[in-house]
Amino acid sequence: MRRPGLEVADIFHRHGAAWRRAHAGHLSLGQLKVMSAIESCRSAALGGHVERCEDCGHSRIAYNSCRNRHCPKCQGAAAKDWLAAREADLLPVGYFHLVFTLPAEIAPIAYQNKAVVYDLLFRTAAETLLTIAADPQHLGAQIGITAVLHSWGSAMTHHPHLHMIVPGGGISLDGLRWVRCRPGFLLPVRVLSRLFRRLFLARLADAHVAGRLVFFGEIEGLGRRKAFTAHLAPLQKKKWFVYAKPPFAGPEAVLAYLARYTHRVAIANSRLVSLNERGVSFRYKDYRRNGQARFRTMTLEPNEFIRRFLLHVLPKGFHRIRHYGLLASATCKANIARARKLIATPPPSIEPSTEQDAPGMTAGSRPDYRPPCPCCGGRMIIVESFGPGGGPRAPPSPQAGVGTAMP
Repeated sequence: MRRPGLEVADIFHRHGAAWRRAHAGHLSLGQLKVMSAIESCRSAALGGHVERCEDCGHSRIAYNSCRNRHCPKCQGAAAKDWLAAREADLLPVGYFHLVFTLPAEIAPIAYQNKAVVYDLLFRTAAETLLTIAADPQHLGAQIGITAVLHSWGSAMTHHPHLHMIVPGGGISLDGLRWVRCRPGFLLPVRVLSRLFRRLFLARLADAHVAGRLVFFGEIEGLGRRKAFTAHLAPLQKKKWFVYAKPPFAGPEAVLAYLARYTHRVAIANSRLVSLNERGVSFRYKDYRRNGQARFRTMTLEPNEFIRRFLLHVLPKGFHRIRHYGLLASATCKANIARARKLIATPPPSIEPSTEQDAPGMTAGSRPDYRPPCPCCGGRMIIVESFGPGGGPRAPPSPQAGVGTAMP
């Protein structure tokens, strides 16, 4: 596996210590842990193992991954595992992609109250979709939703929004038939936007009354009920952004999309361009432009780059992928089976032997996605493990390289 020319870890290694000293007492424990994990990821600090090719004998050292969900290097394998579990739940219908975005006036409140406001975003967006879909004037059915939280824009600014994937139909309210949506159309976005706005503002006001919100810095005054009510008042008339994209071209396209979005972090290493005396340069999309002019490069001071990256560290234990309606975890399997029966489609066949015979797997194990031998393409097996701060007992071989495989 080829290492990118520049990684977020490199920026943290060069500028992280100075950043921590400059902001001592103002960083959360979660942010400090993310920095430490990324700095240590796939280095001797976490230990590792020696792999050897079964065919040609080539050896390499592979250091352990930090497995932190904010680390750009660790999300590929996690996404593959998650997608493998989701594949069997796909239905043979069109799927729609919807985006629910919080207005800019809410973003500072969300940043200082991530657990409360992000949870409200999930629950009110899901309730909006489920309510309008169940309305006989629209679809009149129970639908399923997979929702993924993103808190960033392309330039790593704070921009909380939900990506939601919805099958193009649902089970009728009496449970007796599958209700298909109209071709290319799921639900009216104007109706969704208005209900989403009403539900979110009402629940946010309730959270303020219950004392569940905190305010400091430039928005400290919003702690007062009157100021908070005045701040939200204009938002009751503002148009809230709900976007429905055209349906995907089949279940395979849904999986391809999910692979890109479910385990994405604020910035991928592949978008980094350079780190020098001018700062950190990276590629981003300017959605105000069209065509090739949309693809641009931005340069930030290292301190500003680190600040923006850490804006998106989530509270401990917060789930950024959630399922609702027919896809809610407790009843998902039964609902999928019921939906397939109503659509008159048999469940997908999965060959256990194929999974067990795949490279890097044993019966009942998870795939480790270990890259093949760089010399001959053969299967690499672990021949030695070593702990954090240690190393192999002896050099693996004169031709050994340093790998970045998952442990």
